[in-house]
Amino acid sequence: MPDQAPITPTATGADPGVTPAAAPTMPIGVVDAVHGPVINISTQYLPPINQALVVADHDGPVLLEVYQHLNPQRISAIALHGTAGIWRGMPVYDSGAPLHVPVAPDCLGRMLNMFGEPLDLLEPFSPKGYRNILAQPPALSDTVPASTVLATGIKVIDLLCPFVRGGKTGLFGGAGVGKTVLMMEFMHAVSSLYQGVSVFAGVGERMREGHELWHEMRDSDVLPRALLVFGQMDESPGVRFHVGFSALTYAEYLRDTMKTEVLFLMDNMFRFVQAGSEISGLLGRMPATVGYQPTLATEVAALEERILSTRTGSITSVQAVYVPADDMSDPAVSAIMNHLDTKVILSRQQAAKGIYPSVDPLQSASRMMDRHILGDRHYAVAMAVREHLARFRELEDIITILGIEELSNADRKVVERARRLQRYLTQPFAVVADHTGIAGVSVPLDDLLADCEGFLDGRFDILSESDCYMRGSMPR
Repeated sequence: MPDQAPITPTATGADPGVTPAAAPTMPIGVVDAVHGPVINISTQYLPPINQALVVADHDGPVLLEVYQHLNPQRISAIALHGTAGIWRGMPVYDSGAPLHVPVAPDCLGRMLNMFGEPLDLLEPFSPKGYRNILAQPPALSDTVPASTVLATGIKVIDLLCPFVRGGKTGLFGGAGVGKTVLMMEFMHAVSSLYQGVSVFAGVGERMREGHELWHEMRDSDVLPRALLVFGQMDESPGVRFHVGFSALTYAEYLRDTMKTEVLFLMDNMFRFVQAGSEISGLLGRMPATVGYQPTLATEVAALEERILSTRTGSITSVQAVYVPADDMSDPAVSAIMNHLDTKVILSRQQAAKGIYPSVDPLQSASRMMDRHILGDRHYAVAMAVREHLARFRELEDIITILGIEELSNADRKVVERARRLQRYLTQPFAVVADHTGIAGVSVPLDDLLADCEGFLDGRFDILSESDCYMRGSMPR
């Protein structure tokens, strides 16, 4: 990450090249103590919470954010750059604004850091203005409820847990069950099916993943209509905490100015919670449940409540959420889940069977699963498929111990059809075609419903299970 962040004295219309050394401002205080990324400052007055401050280090300005008022003459701030070289008594300057990023239509096609600076080795884009990254959500009267389905071409999702157009979707799972691959496939599918723009927030990402994503999007010609914002794993917790807000600020800007649909992807939401927990511990707050920060619900809501659709455009959000130890009752997972319209649960048991995407069809849910929204046909097929899969799961232990021969004819027929349906709902993805050697496929909803009706009616009973595995539509 570049050392020098664009510091501006005002939040709009300012020169992005103004630095503390050139700005005609007096120090508001001096550094009193440095504890890692936490800096205590003795001040002449109390700047507002979330105000951006600057320390003029010899390697360039170090940006701080006000977090606590300790007393009328002392504050705590979090450093957003490295604190090596900062010493007691260093002057601290007020930038004159909260944290903000430069915005312009030219931001599309770029890879940026939390401050809006380029990570793609290209020249910075010319800003048309600045936006505060910790803004308030739109007024309720300006928002539009999300009430339509977003078809993705991914069979198991479109059938059993459809995405909400203009809503929020979470992909939940432990390590290695395919959250990032499913998110990348969703981005690929939506970019080819819809003419919107995408904003990707990499929270605590490995830079290798960022490079792979950038090259993949460039090779597939998706990059000109996408923006990547990364806060890397080795950066300070303040950067990892704020990078999601920076990316969301760009998504809001594109929604409001281009008046279009914006796909907002975030990987990984749990790392956002972890960064907030680190900051809370550094500030000396007493931990709450399971060691999480006491402000967990507030911090998650501050991000989630801004993901809204307005009359000018909509933001559809897909968030990968790491589940610690595969425990869905974890407080962080529960806090995130409360804000979502669709919950896609990825199962390690499904992945162990070779079922990819490893979606658990019985735990996953969507508020779109309503007869009045989906229509009678889709709803009836989805419920019948779910019933078959649920009955198969009930009988699995009996089959393992006694064998399928001990089942009644009716149960045996349900199990055989459920196993074919389970394998039919697997799908080769375009984003991993180079690794698997299988071309990715997208299945229209009408074909999906017709195929499932065929499985339920017994038209495909003559097929082996392997004939249903990792394919698109069934032959007519």
